[in-house]
Amino acid sequence: MTSLDWYDFSDATVGLLFGMAGVLGGYALRGLVGRWQADAIEKKAQLVLEDADVEVKNKLKEADIMARAEVVKAREEFEKSTKVRRGELQDVADRLTVREEKLDTRAVSLDEKEQGLAINTEKYRHDAEILHHDQKSVLKKKLEADDNLQNLAGMTHEQARKELYSKAENEVRGESGNLVRRVQEEAKESADREAARIVALAVQRYSTAHASEIMTSSVALESDDIKGRIIGREGRNIRALESLTGVSILVDDTPEMVVISGFDPVRREIARQSLELLVADGRIHPQRIEDVIKSVTEDMDKRIYEAGEAAAFEACVQGVPVEVLRCMGRLRFRTSYTQNVLQHCIEVAHLMGLMAAELGCDPLVARRIGFFHDIGKAMDHTVEGPHAIIGAEFLKKSGEIEEVVNGVASHHNEVPANGMLAVLCSAADAISSSRPGARAENLGNYVKRLEDLESIANAFDGVKNCFAVQAGREIRVIVDPAEISDNESVMMAREISSQISSVMKFPGQIRVVVVRETRCVDYAR
Repeated sequence: MTSLDWYDFSDATVGLLFGMAGVLGGYALRGLVGRWQADAIEKKAQLVLEDADVEVKNKLKEADIMARAEVVKAREEFEKSTKVRRGELQDVADRLTVREEKLDTRAVSLDEKEQGLAINTEKYRHDAEILHHDQKSVLKKKLEADDNLQNLAGMTHEQARKELYSKAENEVRGESGNLVRRVQEEAKESADREAARIVALAVQRYSTAHASEIMTSSVALESDDIKGRIIGREGRNIRALESLTGVSILVDDTPEMVVISGFDPVRREIARQSLELLVADGRIHPQRIEDVIKSVTEDMDKRIYEAGEAAAFEACVQGVPVEVLRCMGRLRFRTSYTQNVLQHCIEVAHLMGLMAAELGCDPLVARRIGFFHDIGKAMDHTVEGPHAIIGAEFLKKSGEIEEVVNGVASHHNEVPANGMLAVLCSAADAISSSRPGARAENLGNYVKRLEDLESIANAFDGVKNCFAVQAGREIRVIVDPAEISDNESVMMAREISSQISSVMKFPGQIRVVVVRETRCVDYAR
């Protein structure tokens, strides 16, 4: 090996040694740095632990302080409630002590009264024995006196009793007539004024137009030539009209007019409208007639419901079921003595509401009773019974309250009236039906009612003559003053009124006036 080669080998070795020394130094330095960082982290963690320990101790101190405060507060509240409870218990104890003292005093008083009662009982027993002995003695003397009286009077005891009863009956009858007359006069002084005021106020505050209808309807024609088309070939058109509507059509009675007659007002109205449409259209044959009647019938159902709804709104009655509204709407085409029944129901509802408000009753329930009182008249012939009863049963099934059902059922006295509103319904019904212009009668019914009134009055003894006046609203009875006294006249007026009410049916009321007059005539010569 040459010197140059040795030199190169030595430099490589030295470089290698320095490299290894650098690597070892780097590892050593890295270990020192890591140890330093670990010590720093450990110290930092130690500080965090110390801070957490201090914070925990502070929290524990605060919790301890708050717990002590809550304990003190609870102790104060407990002591306060205990003090109040003790006071209440002391008051109860004081009251019990006072009550015991009163009971002791009352017990002493009762003992004294019991002793006095025993003494009085013994005294009364002794007095009763004496009284019983005296009664026997008096009864014996009475029997002896009765025997002596019968011997002196020449009458038996039974005959004297009948004579006494007869005299007493005559006296009581005269006094009862006088009492009835005096009571009537006193009642009229107060009741008539108040009743007249309430009725007059109700009638004044509510008035309605008079509606008059009859059992026939008419359809005007442009000429009599159209009648032949209405009749049709061999009468097939008019037969179709009558069979589909259930009415009678009179063609030849009145010139340029067709009269429709029927008891069902709804069918009569359907026939009238159908005939008007057929006449206006000009096409009149059985198929066309059937189509028009079907269309008018469907439209009539809507009109009936709308009429019931409008009537309920006008009468201020709310919450009426749909079926009840349809039933009320049928009354739009129903009349009673030419008075429209639906308008009459609205009028009665308003009158009842006004009078109920004056008397302090519920006007809402009153108007409901008045509005529904004639709903039974909307039922057809398949439902049997008085209209008040069947109307009340229909309303009961529809969910109306018992007060409304009884008011409807009793407004014609078929059932007893329960309460003031049921009586007001009868009064309002009479006011609405008997007011001037509300109803009309034909001449035959009018004359028959007058004859019935006069025949009832003439059947009584002592009647000289009688006259039905004021369109049958009043009957004046003239009696013989020699047979009938003033007190008997009062009783006769009541008996005639009762007889008329039980025999006749009439709207409103009939006034009975009994006239007794004595005339003394002399001449000076």
